[in-house]
Amino acid sequence: MLTTKLADNAYDVALENFDAAADALQLDNDTREMIKYPERVLTVTVPVRLDDGHIHRFEGYRVQHSMVRGPAKGGIRYHPQVTLDEVKALATWMTWKCAVVNIPFGGAKGGITCDPKRMSPGELQRMTRRYTSAILPLIGPEQDIPAPDVYTNPQTMAWIMDTYSMTKGYPIPGVVTGKPISLGGSLGRNEATGRGVFYTIQSACEHLRRPLKGATIAVQGFGNAGSIAAQLLHEAGAKVIAVSDSTGCVYNRNGLNIPELILLKALSGHVEGFPESEAISPAELLALKCDILVPAALENAIHAENASAVRATMIAEAANGPLTPAADRILESKGVFVIPDILCNAGGVTVSYFEWVQDEQHLFWEAQDVYNRLEHVMKTAFRDVLKIHLEKKVPMRIAANMLGIGRVAEAVQLRGIYP
Repeated sequence: MLTTKLADNAYDVALENFDAAADALQLDNDTREMIKYPERVLTVTVPVRLDDGHIHRFEGYRVQHSMVRGPAKGGIRYHPQVTLDEVKALATWMTWKCAVVNIPFGGAKGGITCDPKRMSPGELQRMTRRYTSAILPLIGPEQDIPAPDVYTNPQTMAWIMDTYSMTKGYPIPGVVTGKPISLGGSLGRNEATGRGVFYTIQSACEHLRRPLKGATIAVQGFGNAGSIAAQLLHEAGAKVIAVSDSTGCVYNRNGLNIPELILLKALSGHVEGFPESEAISPAELLALKCDILVPAALENAIHAENASAVRATMIAEAANGPLTPAADRILESKGVFVIPDILCNAGGVTVSYFEWVQDEQHLFWEAQDVYNRLEHVMKTAFRDVLKIHLEKKVPMRIAANMLGIGRVAEAVQLRGIYP
């Protein structure tokens, strides 16, 4: 298993990061009270008839943190460790993330506490449809638009879209993003998060005047975001020397063959046993001497107990919340350049926005158009965050939060309070 630390409550981390940025912005207490906490929190019971005939009750959540700047937007994850506090944290981060890349969405998140690896496709479909029915009053293309997240995928979104559409009596593809192309999905959506990570790493290398070609990279988490980022970095001439997933870690100091590793992962479901590599532990991967570390798994991967061992000079947060505040402070003191999650992994929600626009307009774009628009958005956001980082002399995470929170604060001040 990947090394994580569950003692740090993700929602406490989100609130601590908010306070640090709000203090730096000198935000007044009235505005803080209006934008800090979720607007809606829904907990639902999800009874599902399993293949053996028995009924199992799952617990699900949908949190809408903010709709100040537009409809709520955020993924749905299926994972045994899903908790309400985790979902609240992820919804909070989504609000700032959408604002950082300046798209007209607020933040939301959903999840079900389950182990999807032990469930059949039929069980997953029945659970998804029942969960969709339970959160039906909250979702819609003008109010809350779910998307894939950990252990959910385009098929999951197709079931949600179909369930929602059946209740309305006509197809409504804009209710979700990350759908199959044949149901109104966008070209480029599948690789959007990883591609966004790549664009921000490119920008960081340019700022630091470090060549990307030949740079050594370790990737913790080889799911969608981690594998796509690794592929693009490999194509750009970087050396991906280590990769991990939930089964183990593989290492080759001369660089791994990423296309073949992706193929192995697709065929076998794991990276373990990859030829021309040696097995290392999750802790060893995080402590490797390399230029760039890409945490692309779950929250709290780097914390107070292991941050001192990190020897990378740049961290690109492809996952949500992979560094705790204590880890931030340790890495800052070591001079590590961190590309924070709400900037680094915002490619997914950016292309989700593109997909929603295409669905609403019934007009679809070519893949290269999506890539070009995404590159422009990500590199513009990087420059905006970097400007605050340099001018205010604050860490990149605080700079990103200042940008996102500042934009939400401006919106709520302009809208005022009703009644």
